[in-house]
Amino acid sequence: MTAFPSVDPHTAFEGLRILAAGELSSVALAVKRAMAAHGNDAILVFQDASGKQVDLDLSGDDAQIVARHAHAPAVAPASHDAELDAAPRGRGRPKLGVVAREVTLLPRHWDWLAAQPGGASVALRKLVEQARRDNEAHDARRQRQEAAYRFMSSMAGNLPGFEDATRALYADDRDAYARHVAQWPQGVRGYAMNLAWGTPE
Repeated sequence: MTAFPSVDPHTAFEGLRILAAGELSSVALAVKRAMAAHGNDAILVFQDASGKQVDLDLSGDDAQIVARHAHAPAVAPASHDAELDAAPRGRGRPKLGVVAREVTLLPRHWDWLAAQPGGASVALRKLVEQARRDNEAHDARRQRQEAAYRFMSSMAGNLPGFEDATRALYADDRDAYARHVAQWPQGVRGYAMNLAWGTPE
């Protein structure tokens, strides 16, 4: 199984085998044709990035289906720093796109924040950014695990080794996970490995 492409890819399973993979519009057409040819096996479609099951609207002709399921290529949002550098500077404070919300802290927290350079808002933003950097790897692992578990629950709940594979997934034990899914059909096994570890089997 090849690595997932970068533009919001999806994968359709007919029974326990992969029917189609790629952009949602092309997957939707493949699903429509498979259902017209032989509608015996259940067909499930998953978003590769999240492992979530996706419902398709296959009404209309091919052009309507493609238009309905077309996705624009993902573009990384510009950073606040880049936006600020590009924007002309005027008087007053720079516009950061900040959102005001209530924050509840203990008095000693407010005292500490008030003593920081730039005040409470600047200090809180710095703390959040540092926490995001510190937890980036942990958050990425958690997202991979959640995506894999969503898919496994839908497609592999009745397959041998499911419970052991789930425990290995959340223990971040790739070798044990691979052993427990080894008996699964190739498409299911490869897709689950890809979701769980970010690389094909």
